[in-house]
Amino acid sequence: RVLELGCSVRAGVERWSQGVTTPLFGSSGINAEYGSEKEEKWVCKAVLDDAHERTIRRVCWSNDGKYIACASFDATCSVWENKNGEFICVANLQGHENEVKSVSFSQSGALLATCSRDKSVWIWEMDQDNEFECISVLQGHEQDVKTVLWHPQRELLASASYDDSIKIWLDDEDDWFCAHTLTGHKSTVWDISFNQTGDHIASCSDDNSLIIWRYFPKEGSVSNDINGKWKNVCTLTGYHSRCIYSVDWSKNNNLIATASADDHIRIFQQTISDSSSSVLDSSGSPLTESYECVLSVKGHSSDVNCVQWNPVKSDILASASDDGSVKIWRFNNDTIKR
Repeated sequence: RVLELGCSVRAGVERWSQGVTTPLFGSSGINAEYGSEKEEKWVCKAVLDDAHERTIRRVCWSNDGKYIACASFDATCSVWENKNGEFICVANLQGHENEVKSVSFSQSGALLATCSRDKSVWIWEMDQDNEFECISVLQGHEQDVKTVLWHPQRELLASASYDDSIKIWLDDEDDWFCAHTLTGHKSTVWDISFNQTGDHIASCSDDNSLIIWRYFPKEGSVSNDINGKWKNVCTLTGYHSRCIYSVDWSKNNNLIATASADDHIRIFQQTISDSSSSVLDSSGSPLTESYECVLSVKGHSSDVNCVQWNPVKSDILASASDDGSVKIWRFNNDTIKR
């Protein structure tokens, strides 16, 4: 069973469930959304409401699927626990001065990060009794912080902002600090996504570009510590004609999906290049990488605000749009260039 979340301006969250489907592959590589005559419909399984007074901007699952966190423009973040199939609001996190734009659970589930238009990032710690304590307030950004995202394997946090930058935060004996600042975009960075191992980040921006960043550790140091450097290894432009709002790097098939105000969804894939012709760093790793757009589809009739790969089924992609719809796509891997 595949579960999806949807949020809206009416300050509620809906949980959807889908049964077995008959895959219908399109020639473009992405088929029409689920819900055709030959497939079972998605049905709303629960509505989570009465926790927020304004728009819910972002929702996220904990990795174990037990908790849902919701970031709202009412300057709060609610946390819901699944108790025997029923979601109960167990916390309402307050402290931000303005709209909460994003929320993210750490890999272990012990930490929760929120960010806001007040330019701050808050890190919360959850105990076994569902009590949350703010353990750090990070003030490094100069403008509205659009999103936060935890590293897929360790307690490293990334944030992206209206100040055109990405910041990487690390913990030094309970003292969180900015270890790296990534600059390269010429306008607001709307979204970021780690690859499966966490040594690459994809970022998308109001400047219509997609940047791939790679971490180069200092020789003899551990991965993703303060001693290495994050470097821009590829900048992709000219594919989207308007702002790119969302990016998601699949942890299963290594494909990158983007969503844009040009109503399109695009899929990117790394291409294998001849390392003998590449510029290498001191460890022999190439300083540049190549990516290509392998699929493009006009997915909606208005701005596409979000895309996300299913964490279990590698061929399933969800998209959400200003046209009021959420679409579930099945991706045909046979059309991908190898």
